[in-house]
Amino acid sequence: MNNSLSYYSVGALLYCPANRSSIVDSVTNNRFGAKYSLAMCLEDTIRDDCVAEAEHILAGSLQQLAGQAQTRDFYLPKVFVRVRNARQIGRLYKAFGESAGLVTGFILPKFSLENADGYIQEIIRINETSARPVYAMPIFESPSIIDLRNRYEILYTLKDKMNRIEDRILNIRVGGNDLCHAFGFRRHDDESIHQIRPVANIFSDIITVYGMDYVVSGPVWEYYNSSNWEKGLYHEISDDKLCGFVGKTVIYPSQIAVVNEAYKVSKKDYQDAAAIMNWDRTSHSLVAGSAGKERMNEYKTHSRWALRTLYTAEYFGVKNY
Repeated sequence: MNNSLSYYSVGALLYCPANRSSIVDSVTNNRFGAKYSLAMCLEDTIRDDCVAEAEHILAGSLQQLAGQAQTRDFYLPKVFVRVRNARQIGRLYKAFGESAGLVTGFILPKFSLENADGYIQEIIRINETSARPVYAMPIFESPSIIDLRNRYEILYTLKDKMNRIEDRILNIRVGGNDLCHAFGFRRHDDESIHQIRPVANIFSDIITVYGMDYVVSGPVWEYYNSSNWEKGLYHEISDDKLCGFVGKTVIYPSQIAVVNEAYKVSKKDYQDAAAIMNWDRTSHSLVAGSAGKERMNEYKTHSRWALRTLYTAEYFGVKNY
C-alpha cells in the first residue's frame, strides 16, 4: 500500500549481519543517527553452518535493546529480520518472546512463486495472534523474473497472492546486486544501476506492476569509501526517484545521511503538492500556475504525485530551496 505515512517511513534501511552483537552498543549510543531502519540479516551475510548461532545472538540483541529502551533515551529504529525461509518466521517470532515487540516485520528474500504462499501464510498467522501489526517486505531478486517469456505472468501472479496481506506489505524491495550477479554485471561508483538496461528494465516492470499500490524501495549502493562514493550515491538516488522508488537499502552507516538528504523534498515541490491537495474542488478551474509560476499544476493530473510528495516530505523533510 502507499496511502499512509507508515509505508514511506522505512527510509534508509541499514543491513547488518544478525550475528553482530556490537549492534546493540551502536544503536543505544546513536552512532547511526536518528533517522534510519535496521535490517538484521540471517541470509546472505551468514554462513550456512552458523545460522543457529546467529539466531541465538539476534534474540539476545533484541532482548538487550528492549531492556535498554526501558532505562535509556536513544533512537530506536524500525527493526526487520531478514530470514532464509518461511519456516523461520513463526519460530523466531515465538523465540523472541517479549522482545518480539521490537520487530516491525520480516524481510522475505528471493520472493518467488516457489515460496510466496509459505511466506504469506506465516505473516497471516503472526498477525492473527500479535497485538500489533507485523509487516513484510518481499525482495524481488529471484532469477525467475529475468526470463521475458514469463516475467509479466510471474509479477502479476505474485501481486494477486500479495493482495491477501496488502496492508501488511510495508515496502517492496529490489535486489539490484542479485540481478546484476545473474548477468555478471557490476557498476562502478560513477555509474547508476539504471544505466544497466537489462536490470533497469526489470525494475521498470516491477514499478509498473506494483508502483501504483505499493512503495517500492531502491536497490543497495555498495560503495562507501571510494573517492566518488557519495557523488555516485546522490546520482543513483536521483535516478531512483525519477523511476518511482522511495528509500534505499544501505550497507554502511555513512550512507544513511546521504539517503536522508537526497530524499528531502524541494521547497517548490512541497509548495505545489500542498496547493494541489488543498485545492478548492468547487472552483470552476482545476488548473493553475505553480507557486513559483514555473509550471502548471492540475488537480486531476497531479494529485497522486502530490500525495506521494507530501508523505515523502513528512518523513524526510523539506529543503530550504
